[in-house]
Amino acid sequence: MLDKLMRKLKEKESDPDNYSGLFREIILPPKSILVKEGDIIKSIYFVKKGCLRLWFNSQGNDITYQFFFENQVVSGFLDEDKSMFTLESIEPSVIVILKKNDFENLLNEIPELKDEFLEFVIQRLAFYSRLFLSRIKDSPAKRYQQLLKDNPEILQRVPQHYLATFLGITPVSLSRIRNRKIQG
Repeated sequence: MLDKLMRKLKEKESDPDNYSGLFREIILPPKSILVKEGDIIKSIYFVKKGCLRLWFNSQGNDITYQFFFENQVVSGFLDEDKSMFTLESIEPSVIVILKKNDFENLLNEIPELKDEFLEFVIQRLAFYSRLFLSRIKDSPAKRYQQLLKDNPEILQRVPQHYLATFLGITPVSLSRIRNRKIQG
């Protein structure tokens, strides 16, 4: 989405540097927290390089809700409520930050960006619908197989204990599923 946004800005503006000040690029080492559970989210985050993990605390346990990789967007400012999640890097990452009010101004200045953002929101809703349904109807083994099909490099990039909490199982159960797949 960042690439599309930047292309639209270049098409719109004869001097693209007019918008460059809106974007702030940061480099994060692993385990850096961008948003804490309970914070008000005031920015949208574009993953230029690396991996972010969205998680929450449940009775003292970290539960991974989603991973974000290159060219993905994290936004949670559709309302002004406090964040239900913590957002952190799990590998060295380069993140581009755009403040909420600047993003809203861009949407108003460049109407075709609204269509792009609407498409993004629709895709995100579809993803969450599939995730929710999968948690209800699929076994952990099937959820693991689907995860590998959708994102095969995830095993090299995400620690097993994070994958386990994302799948809703323990690391021991994930290890058993992986061993069955290797032996089967």
